[in-house]
Amino acid sequence: MSKLNVIDLFAGGGGLSLGFRKAGFKVPIHLEINENFCKTLEENALPEEIVINEDITKYENYLNNIILKKKTKINGIIGGPPCQAYSIAGRNKEENNMSKDPRNFLFESFNFLLKSIQPDFFIFENVLGMLSAKPYGIDLIYELNKSFDKSGYAINSNLNDCVFDMSEYGVPQKRKRVIIFGVNKNLFSNSRKKIDFFYEEMKKNKKQVRTVKDAIGDLPKIMPLKSINRISHKVESAFNEHEPRFHNERDIKIFQLLAEDIESGRNKFKSIDSLKKIYEKYTAKSSAVHKYNVLKWNKPSNTIPAHLHKDGLRHIHPDPAQGRSITVREAARLMTFPDNYILKGSRTDKFKMLGNAVPPDFSIILGEVIKKVLY
Repeated sequence: MSKLNVIDLFAGGGGLSLGFRKAGFKVPIHLEINENFCKTLEENALPEEIVINEDITKYENYLNNIILKKKTKINGIIGGPPCQAYSIAGRNKEENNMSKDPRNFLFESFNFLLKSIQPDFFIFENVLGMLSAKPYGIDLIYELNKSFDKSGYAINSNLNDCVFDMSEYGVPQKRKRVIIFGVNKNLFSNSRKKIDFFYEEMKKNKKQVRTVKDAIGDLPKIMPLKSINRISHKVESAFNEHEPRFHNERDIKIFQLLAEDIESGRNKFKSIDSLKKIYEKYTAKSSAVHKYNVLKWNKPSNTIPAHLHKDGLRHIHPDPAQGRSITVREAARLMTFPDNYILKGSRTDKFKMLGNAVPPDFSIILGEVIKKVLY
């Protein structure tokens, strides 16, 4: 069988397409609005792949000239709109007015391309918050179902059954996401059975749980300097992106205290109240939520979010001697990006790309299962 072709929409840093490529698909087109993210896609793209730096809603800028004129048969469309608009955490911040964020309706552009290209299938990925999102008072899930159905695609009738915890699939991170698999009803008369088959097979493809130690335990240690100026840690590493952000002496002390508490087994600061008190004690400020989380060597990491670029307080390295938050390289390992995958842009860009991505190791499983189900 010749290789199947997929278009990657909202491509970000390329985690979804990297996994599909490793599963034996070709990815002739990546579409991404962020110019800096496109640089990463271009750096890692194969010679025959095209990276389009464009707003997906500006169809006139790319559809006729590139997508519809591609001679290659497009078998699938993969991707997921920016998740911030569906994020429960984002919606809890009223000043962000997430309910009226126009990104809530970017699925309409995804759907427009489905109607225009009519591929065999699609994968639509997003955060759990989309299941309860009601932008402008509109039931998002109802609109999704209606929209995909009108375009000729069958999906699972209960999207609560489409939730996956990626830590169950070999990703060393607790990361729950909605994965909607759509099948073209005009091409597959048994599209509903294909969808059921897909989710049954996904359940059969669970992997052994991988821990933080499995993912980053072999990386060189990065120790704090005795005298802190503009640099807080000594870096002697041949690994790209393996240097921490600057931490002041206060934060280093807190990180070491919390990590040592876990390593020693005392667990004095296990409760949320105790973590709040630590924050109040060292910063003389109060907080409605606890600020700190230390990764556990023997467990998967907590979710790597896009806002990790703002601070690393909830992603503290488990070694108390190092007293720091995780590096870009460690975040990439926890997201299952290989070390030879080159990330371009600033540290902020790289953390954002990683936090928004689909872990490639999970994407591989998606691609392999789709091939089994449809082809």
